[in-house]
Amino acid sequence: MPSLNLAIARLVNTGTDNFAIWVVKAPYPSGYVLRDCVWPVELTQVWQEWQQMFAGHSHLDIPPNSTSQKVNPLPIDWISPPSGQTTGPYSSRLMQYLGMNLWRWVFDGQILGSLERSRGIAMGQHTRLRFRLEIRDPDLIAFPWEIMQREPGQSAMSLSQDLLFSRTTTEVDALPHLRTDQALSILLVLGHDDKLQLEQEAAILQQALVDTPGNSQRYAPCVVNQLIQPTPQQLIDELETKEYNVFFYAGHGLPDPDGGLLFLRQDMPLNGIELAQVLTRTGVKLAVFNACWGAQPAAINHQAIPASSLAEVLIRHGVPAVLGMRDEIADHESHSFIQAFTEALRSHKPIDEAVAQARQELLTLYKFNQPAWTLPVLYLHPDFNGELIKNLDEGITELPDTAIPDVGSSLPIASLRSLTPKGKTWVLRYGVTRIGRTKDNDIVIPEPSVSKRHAEIFCRNTLTDATLVRTYYLQDFSTYGTTWFLGPNGWQQILREEVPLKSGMQLKFGSARGETWEFIIQDS
Repeated sequence: MPSLNLAIARLVNTGTDNFAIWVVKAPYPSGYVLRDCVWPVELTQVWQEWQQMFAGHSHLDIPPNSTSQKVNPLPIDWISPPSGQTTGPYSSRLMQYLGMNLWRWVFDGQILGSLERSRGIAMGQHTRLRFRLEIRDPDLIAFPWEIMQREPGQSAMSLSQDLLFSRTTTEVDALPHLRTDQALSILLVLGHDDKLQLEQEAAILQQALVDTPGNSQRYAPCVVNQLIQPTPQQLIDELETKEYNVFFYAGHGLPDPDGGLLFLRQDMPLNGIELAQVLTRTGVKLAVFNACWGAQPAAINHQAIPASSLAEVLIRHGVPAVLGMRDEIADHESHSFIQAFTEALRSHKPIDEAVAQARQELLTLYKFNQPAWTLPVLYLHPDFNGELIKNLDEGITELPDTAIPDVGSSLPIASLRSLTPKGKTWVLRYGVTRIGRTKDNDIVIPEPSVSKRHAEIFCRNTLTDATLVRTYYLQDFSTYGTTWFLGPNGWQQILREEVPLKSGMQLKFGSARGETWEFIIQDS
């Protein structure tokens, strides 16, 4: 699926209102564009209006704009709701107005051009565009970027039919090895919360997680185990002794510089960094937090602390996907979302598509002019494709080498040959060949621009019409996406994607001016 990633960061030493917006990843070489811009005063005013109407819980009541510039008044029908009105046409207009102002600030000039061409590429491939937004300025984390829309009457980006919206960050640890799962295995944890009847809430959540309309065979199995007010050690033991792919938490919590505090029991908090260690170690792919602080940064004197939200901390430590709430969500809204979200996951949707489907359910049930559909915030690791479970019927069955008699003598041999004078030739493994700067790789390229774990070449054996076919692929894992192949339009970056290799294809690892390698397949 084509992917377009944008990053937004405040420019240092240029004034408080100056930002850079640029493309971090694009599906075509010339899509990497950059724009410097100023935060508009009007957007601050609309944000303040939004908070007065919709924010039930916010630690950041000072907007990022600290200018003393005189603020022009909003159009007369935006200044205050008629007769104290808090729902209906006024709230719908405010929702649209903030969404369009955010859009116009982000998508201007070449940034808009990159989005439109990327969308066109996805449409040409009969698929959606995967859009990921990285907010590097902590003061902007709390904004509802999911509501961005281009014009009145058009869908918000997170509701669009032709793209999948999520947030991300590039300052991450590598993904751990991820199991291939055919079923949802959920650990439901209910922590301390004075407002909840925990046993009753556990029963409601368990029903929402496993309930599906009918008993259709298209749904993957779903197993839910629950822990009510466990100790941290009980939680760790449960995660380490069973294979869960989803961690679901409901209960009391507080923002904190180390990724928030989850109160498993009243006197037993667990912070985000501590939780991240056990989730990555045990192979959990998705962490869901039914709490109003999960996607909010911590603050000191109303100033946001960088990389302090629970979602960001978990992603940075290598958790593939984290879903939190931007603000308070009512119990009935949360239960509706969870049921629709889990149903979409069980029908083998990727996580970002399942969130979009559940968000649409919230909008239908609780209306566009209410904040429910804007509250879920999804973070995806930049190397994660969003796949939680795989359908056993999907694709062609891959055969392991051990199932193929005399595989070494009957199939072609692949190699990687340096095109420099007296360059080496490396015969590739039938499994995975690792390429990088350090000595623990199979092919060592001791160049400063090559990452420690830079790329992998692997093969898949497939059986088609009784004929065995071996296909090789190149997967980029480099820190800055600096793996290259020579295509019809010159050297192109692979950027953490998976690319099929053909004999004669030329490759580079690290600098685009570095050593050239040729992939070769020859008869055994």
